[in-house]
Amino acid sequence: MPLTDVACRNAKPGLKTKKLADSGGLYLEVAPSGGKYWRWKYRFLAKEKRMAFGVYPTVSLQEAREARDTARKLLAQGQDPSAVKRHRKVQLELEARSTFELVAREWHDHKKSGIGEKTAETNIKRLENYVFPVIGKYPLKDITTPMIVNMAKDIDKRGAHEIARRAWQNCGQIFAYAVQNGYLATTPVVGSLKHVLKPIPRGHYAAFDPSDLPKFLYLLRENKANLYQQTRLAVELIMLTFVRTSELIKAEWQEIDFENKVWTIPASRMKMRQAHLVPLSRQVLEVLEELKAISGYRTYLFPNRANPRKHMSNNTILMALDRMGYRGKMTGHGFRSIALSTAMERLGYRFEIPDRQLAHRHGDDVRIAYDRAKFLPERIQLMQDWADYLDQLAKQYKPERPKIKAA
Repeated sequence: MPLTDVACRNAKPGLKTKKLADSGGLYLEVAPSGGKYWRWKYRFLAKEKRMAFGVYPTVSLQEAREARDTARKLLAQGQDPSAVKRHRKVQLELEARSTFELVAREWHDHKKSGIGEKTAETNIKRLENYVFPVIGKYPLKDITTPMIVNMAKDIDKRGAHEIARRAWQNCGQIFAYAVQNGYLATTPVVGSLKHVLKPIPRGHYAAFDPSDLPKFLYLLRENKANLYQQTRLAVELIMLTFVRTSELIKAEWQEIDFENKVWTIPASRMKMRQAHLVPLSRQVLEVLEELKAISGYRTYLFPNRANPRKHMSNNTILMALDRMGYRGKMTGHGFRSIALSTAMERLGYRFEIPDRQLAHRHGDDVRIAYDRAKFLPERIQLMQDWADYLDQLAKQYKPERPKIKAA
């Protein structure tokens, strides 16, 4: 006869373990110590087995019967309920101790041998700077899609559009790795961010991937497109100084302080309507010395070829890039976005430093002046580090040798 809750509650221990049968193989085991344990007896592959369902009264009679019925369904499907339970326990323990950061670092170690050293270094720095501080400490199973989306949005709001998208991609790869290696059942990263983040401005502001810089620098410095010397130097300077095209082509020699190694762009030419200081790296000073021989006696660094009393045309740099083979792929403004992302990802600078050097507006005039002074020492170091970094990239590119046709 099936058990009742009263019978379970009133069951007294004896000298030996007692078994009070319910139905369908379920019974209550009463130990001499007084403990009462739910057990279920079943057969799997002609072998008698037992399964524990918990302790009474923590697990009630009704709950024990529900656990038995669930187990019987698994048995009917040809599965061993005990094995399923053990697997689930192992899975839960694995998920509980598998934080995002631990699995992400395992993914990085697994992946880095198949990609370039610099790419691997960039991936882990991106995770350490932008992802781990937000979701790194959480177990994978506790991380939701909104958590990752909000992280990407926060990065994007700071102007690091490309980093936001690459961080999202890295998270997708890490969760896919977690699923395939048994850390997680499903991934919360689904699809792309095109319905979440605003599109990156293209067209006028097109920019190639930073990985294309070595080839571009080679083509520019070897002058493979046969650009006028003044035009080639203009492209070189816009890369080295983070300035806007209009700020460069209207630059006057009187704004350059060679002794203190600084270029002061007057407020009248700045978008934020405050004078902007551009620290001059050793490489920029070398370019300016070369440019002196061409236009040092003129008002503008880049006088117009047709009318030297005017400055270079606004389209000159864009046309030079087109001639180099980068039509639709790169613009003068595009170097600014590359500088921002590269300064953070490759050179390790926090967002505020390259952002202020790009002369983005934050707050009122007082705040702008405060930031300008506060970050100036780091901006000076950034501009030299950036120029040195470009020099290193220029040495990396090895042009393909022309194929020799068979006679």
